[in-house]
Amino acid sequence: MSLEELERDVATQSSLDLVTIAQAMHWFHLPTFYKQVKWVLKKPHGVIAAWCYSMPEDKDAFNSVFQRFYNVDCEPYWEPARKLVDDKYLSIDFPFEPVDGTDHTGPFEFKIERLMDLDGYFTYIRSWSAYQRAKEKGVELLRDDVIQDFKRAWSEDGNDQKVIKFPVHLRIGKVGSLN
Repeated sequence: MSLEELERDVATQSSLDLVTIAQAMHWFHLPTFYKQVKWVLKKPHGVIAAWCYSMPEDKDAFNSVFQRFYNVDCEPYWEPARKLVDDKYLSIDFPFEPVDGTDHTGPFEFKIERLMDLDGYFTYIRSWSAYQRAKEKGVELLRDDVIQDFKRAWSEDGNDQKVIKFPVHLRIGKVGSLN
C-alpha cells in the first residue's frame, strides 16, 4: 500500500509504539515493508517484533516419520520463501537496532507447547501452504500409507495425546533515530 493508504487505513507517521507480525514476514517484499514500519513507528524507541514458529523438534519415533514427511514428501510444494522460516529467521534482513537490554535483534527462541491428538496434528498439517499447494496440483500428501506410518509412530508410547513443542523465533528491534 502507498504511504497515503498506510496513513489513512493503518496509522499516521511516527504514531505507533509497536508493530508486530507473526508467521508472515517471509512472504513480504521486505524493503517496502520496512520502509512502512519505519514510517509509522515513533522515533527513536518504536519497536518491531516479528516471529515465526518452526517445525517441532522431538527425538522420538514420531519425529523421524514427521521429518521424512516434511523434508521429502512436502519439499516440492514449499514456496522458496519458506526457507526463511526453516532458517528460523536467522538469515532474514532485519535493519533495526537492538532494544534496550539486548545486544542483538535475535532471533530469540521460545517454545509453545500444545497438547494434541493425531487428528489435531493432521489438521495442523492440512493448514500448511505446502499441503494446500499439493492439493491444488491434485496430490494428496496424507496418503493412506503415510497416515498409517504416522499412526504407528504416534501410538508407540501408548498415549493418544502428546505435548507438541513448537520453537518460536523472535526478531525484535527498535527503529532508532537514524532510521
